[in-house]
Amino acid sequence: MNILVVGLGSMGKRRIRLLKGICPNCPVYGVDVSSERREQVEKDFKIKTEATLDMALENFYPDCVIVSSSPLSHSSIIKKCLNKGCHVFSELNLIADDYEVLEKTARTKKKVLFLSSTFLYRKEIEYIDKVVTSSSHKINYTYHVGQYLPDWHPWENIDNYFVSNKRTNGCRELFAIELPWLIKVFGKIVNFKVSKSKNSSLNVNYPDNYMVMLEHENGNKGLFSVDIISRKAVRKLEVYNDELYLSWDGSPHGLFVYDYENKADMKINLYDSVEQNSKYASFIIENAYQSELESFFSEINGIKSSRYSFTDDVVTLNLIDRFEEC
Repeated sequence: MNILVVGLGSMGKRRIRLLKGICPNCPVYGVDVSSERREQVEKDFKIKTEATLDMALENFYPDCVIVSSSPLSHSSIIKKCLNKGCHVFSELNLIADDYEVLEKTARTKKKVLFLSSTFLYRKEIEYIDKVVTSSSHKINYTYHVGQYLPDWHPWENIDNYFVSNKRTNGCRELFAIELPWLIKVFGKIVNFKVSKSKNSSLNVNYPDNYMVMLEHENGNKGLFSVDIISRKAVRKLEVYNDELYLSWDGSPHGLFVYDYENKADMKINLYDSVEQNSKYASFIIENAYQSELESFFSEINGIKSSRYSFTDDVVTLNLIDRFEEC
């Protein structure tokens, strides 16, 4: 199987490295308009690259394509690759451009169209889901996700990548990462209240922080805080009712359930081993990125294993649109 990775930034490089481990005998190729990125990837991973998608499709004959470019480019890239008969794995899109067309094309071509939602593949989320589902009472939660935007990619200016664009802004990306698993675990969102503002001197033309009160169809409630101004990278979750208290700091070693009989926090260990990249915050681990790629290949082989679809994403993106319109 020939695999083409479109976009050779930080995420594209991550996908290439993981692909080398998942399918060591599969030829992997890359495409990026930046000659500097192509040269670096060719050196680091010993793969061939092209400057344009058309040249890559013509020369590398990919069976599947991993789309890791800027979100605003995804729709046209996915469409072209599906029409060329490729299975497609897409990173977060952040906008729902041509979703109906893309899904119809995938069905017509009988190709897999797979959408990333990495946190749905985290073992901690699977555990939290089981705990919440097993509770007989309604649940409240508080969740804060934040990181100072220039620290996301300290090696480049924020004006040079998609978070500077209002349509694909930093808060929108955080919402798109987190809402799929919040909906999966706590239930369909039926009501919300939003408070937002711009509190920082960041050179962005959109709110840099949101506080959202969420009401779920089953009666669960949450306070969800998202920002791009916290100088400490943070994910802090508390889940509670009269039966349980659970806390998670986003890291693989930071999940605890309170044992109220013994008045002590009990650490939940879910991983035999954890792979992390020192360039990222402690709560960013590689395991889930690998798991969703493995699910993509399982689906190509006829085993339905995706946990998130373009149809699901329409619900998420419409909800984010409503947050932004408030």
